[in-house]
Amino acid sequence: MTVQVMTPVPMIEPSSWLRAGITVEKVEGVNLIKFTDELHTRLEELLEKRKAQLLTAAEEAEYAGIAELERILTFINAKLIANRDN
Repeated sequence: MTVQVMTPVPMIEPSSWLRAGITVEKVEGVNLIKFTDELHTRLEELLEKRKAQLLTAAEEAEYAGIAELERILTFINAKLIANRDN
């Protein structure tokens, strides 16, 4: 059995964007959770700066939180799509 090593990553709590950063949109009869245009744009800005290795520590924490929220929403949306016919 492989032992998993957890490395703490400083991040802004993903839940801090729940009220103003996400929206629900019906796509092919399924309600999906998506980023608002503003949060999506911010993620793209941070990603470009990250690729250029120009993020400050505060921006890295912001990027980590938004990226984690994106992973969570992707998982939830996959579950919603998988269950749409049930």
